[in-house]
Amino acid sequence: MTMEQNRQDLMKLIQLKFSRLSKGQKLIAEYILKHYDKAAFMTAAKLGQTVNVSESTVVRFANELGFSGYPKLQKALQEMIKTKLTSVQRIELSSDYMSEENVLKSVLKADMENIRATLEKINDSTFEDVVNSLFRANRIYIVGYRSSQALADFLAFYLGLVLDNVRLISNGVSDVFEQLLRVKENDVVIGIGFPRYSSTTVEALKFARSKNAEVVAITDSLLSPLASSADYTLIAQSNMASFVDSLVAPLSVINALIVAVGIREKQKISETFETLENIWDEYNVYTYKNKSTI
Repeated sequence: MTMEQNRQDLMKLIQLKFSRLSKGQKLIAEYILKHYDKAAFMTAAKLGQTVNVSESTVVRFANELGFSGYPKLQKALQEMIKTKLTSVQRIELSSDYMSEENVLKSVLKADMENIRATLEKINDSTFEDVVNSLFRANRIYIVGYRSSQALADFLAFYLGLVLDNVRLISNGVSDVFEQLLRVKENDVVIGIGFPRYSSTTVEALKFARSKNAEVVAITDSLLSPLASSADYTLIAQSNMASFVDSLVAPLSVINALIVAVGIREKQKISETFETLENIWDEYNVYTYKNKSTI
């Protein structure tokens, strides 16, 4: 089901239920139908205040639509719009529910919620399958653009310390398809992407799939365009905080992936870091040097 279908289904549900709603609930319905983008980021109290009804009326409205509570309705609204908003629209919306005084706590709480939701959604068996695929792979390609590029860089850096066959698809002179030119069966391509999804990453995974490579997607939903080309999909929630994408939960999943690979290659990684420590000391890579005790 596409995001557009989700929007149409929820809007249609509200329209179908409209005649049976109370006077106060109809005010809520009318506001959501006209301003669903703003309603998605309002608390029940804020939405009630906006249309001059009580918070309990908002909760009952959500129940009338078949949701177990207002947070479930709010989540449905957020899922419906998160791929459609421009950065300017995100800024405008965030100003309605987030002030300078509460921004720190609001963002930290949102990130905590993203990690909690990721714990519930991610599939342990799929995670194990991804780890196994990395050890089977001839070559491992990592793709991530826009805000996800930082995640791709992080994964490639640490995974490259453990495995010798890791290649980061860079955002440089070479076109992404040139860098994936020799991808083939028994290779693994990891694509990282969150709303608003990079079309380059989506097309890169489609290309890898056409070459019979195993494809791993690290994304926010099985409905993500990355997931449609993937053999394995690792779900990490990434609800936005204003114009900034929240990448805390995706980074945690990537950390877990790196650690899982490292545990299987414990001896090798110990030797690697022992060598690196000597190099770092010799070339003053860090300001602090390890000194042996007497």
